[in-house]
Amino acid sequence: MKTVYDVQQVLKRFGTFIYTGNRLGDLELMQLEIQELYKIGVLDAEEFKLALLVLRQEMAKLNRGNGEK
Repeated sequence: MKTVYDVQQVLKRFGTFIYTGNRLGDLELMQLEIQELYKIGVLDAEEFKLALLVLRQEMAKLNRGNGEK
């Protein structure tokens, strides 16, 4: 898992589609959903860690971009 698209595909396997029109908001919602899927035991630890890493990296990119303006 290397991209946000990959994380979206994981969520899609469980019937979760997230799109609010706000990129940062979408990433935060995806993170919450991934955490919930892990908590209920449908994601293994490796998939969980990779998904969180991808989402957090993307959030950091967005936050850096907002700070430069």
